[in-house]
Amino acid sequence: MDALKSGSDVFFVLIGAILVFAMHAGFAFLEVGTVRKKNQVNALVKIITDFAVSTLAYFFIGYTVAYGVSFLGSARDISGGAEGFAANGFTLVKFFFLMTFAAAVPAIISGGIAERAKFNPQLIATALFVGLVYPFFEGMVWGDRLGFQAGMTNLFGAPFHDFAGSIVVHAMGGWLALGAVILLGARHGHYKPNGAVVGIPPSNIPFLALGSWILCIGWFGFNVMSAQDVAGASGLVAVNSLLAMVGGILSAFIVGRNDPGFVHNGALAGLVAICAGSDIMHPLGALVTGAIAGVIFVKAYLYTQNKLKIDDVLGVWPLHGLCGLWGGIAAGIFGLESLWGLGGVSIAAQVTGSLLGATIGGLFGFIIYGGLKKWVGIRLSQEDEFTGADLSIHKISAYPEDDYGPR
Repeated sequence: MDALKSGSDVFFVLIGAILVFAMHAGFAFLEVGTVRKKNQVNALVKIITDFAVSTLAYFFIGYTVAYGVSFLGSARDISGGAEGFAANGFTLVKFFFLMTFAAAVPAIISGGIAERAKFNPQLIATALFVGLVYPFFEGMVWGDRLGFQAGMTNLFGAPFHDFAGSIVVHAMGGWLALGAVILLGARHGHYKPNGAVVGIPPSNIPFLALGSWILCIGWFGFNVMSAQDVAGASGLVAVNSLLAMVGGILSAFIVGRNDPGFVHNGALAGLVAICAGSDIMHPLGALVTGAIAGVIFVKAYLYTQNKLKIDDVLGVWPLHGLCGLWGGIAAGIFGLESLWGLGGVSIAAQVTGSLLGATIGGLFGFIIYGGLKKWVGIRLSQEDEFTGADLSIHKISAYPEDDYGPR
């Protein structure tokens, strides 16, 4: 029975890892559909290369930073033969699962810096984020680093609750991206000299929609499999994720006046927000959480673009940074037993932990991108940006036959 349980847990977490891995295709196509045609190849290459760098950074450094476990041992030891490694290679597949979460951070950032960021400096940033910054906070919340959770319990009577990463993954990625977007500056031609916005429409709505659909499907692995064992799998998490997604779609549809970009990102806003409390909320609380997230995304995106003049191409700071922050706080509201939740949460702990995650992300976003900007530069030249990242960096466009015309 023990062998059956450990094997089942390995398979369960492996399926979750595969589903979250598939979400990176969603990140890629969401960006491909949003950027102009001359930057579509760059979006695809950037996401998959970031994933490769993230895997190495998390394998050799990040997982050790977060959980104190190193894989630099024999295959027999790390697959279950040594102390600290579970049977059937469960620790290895857990690494795979959590690595796909870590790799989501640079995938999130990618959408904000699209169309004008240099390629290699971003890979350096990815290695630093996934190897050091992200696992530092991950280990505080999901591990036992720095006695963070014990301290939160002593202060507020409950630990900081972030079941599937509204703060650990999404807010961290969104607030890291904010520093990059501000330090990069707006795309050339996006704002007129008088500050008026020049609309740059998405290049391909079907690709944008495909990206959203892939992310939505994978998200059920992201949330449900965060239990990390078969015994902990919960239909409550699945239904809460579903209703939060629906709430985000409909509120973004209404507030965004049927704009397809807002509708498809509204689904993601709801899913970002429900990650933290998906295991403790009542479905009605999840629906409200998602609906509020959809409004936050639309309003914040328009405000940052039109008022603050921050050219965040895919709106990753509103979507992941702000909706993630809301999700962390919402877990402390709708998780309360008085609102039909399962309890065991504290609003004060949720606010404190959420703001701490956003602060760490925002601070290190400016530090790392600021250092890279001074050291090697982080922005394409004006000529390369005008030509497009596809030809400037990868020497081929998404539609090379169009470059030559009929023969």
